[in-house]
Amino acid sequence: MNINQLMKQAQTMQKKLQEEQEKLAEMEFSGESGGKMVQIVISGKNEMKSVKIDPSLLNKDEVDILEDLIIAAYSNAKDKLDETSKNNLSGMMPAGMKMPF
Repeated sequence: MNINQLMKQAQTMQKKLQEEQEKLAEMEFSGESGGKMVQIVISGKNEMKSVKIDPSLLNKDEVDILEDLIIAAYSNAKDKLDETSKNNLSGMMPAGMKMPF
């Protein structure tokens, strides 16, 4: 394979990667914790879109529990984003090449 063919393949792969990243950015991922008492939605760009909190958690004496549940719900949504990103983008890599994340 000559250098021109390699460059063409690299450009094609770069274009596909950019398209996949754009698709991912448009997606939304939801995370939950506490039996759906806290729900968070993030975008594929990792931007928080919404937070829903069950009113029963609004107790000033248990703020630390609510804070932990928010963090857990966010982590759940982020894990889904990361897994989707890994699955979508790793399929584009040549055999034997691994994604850095």
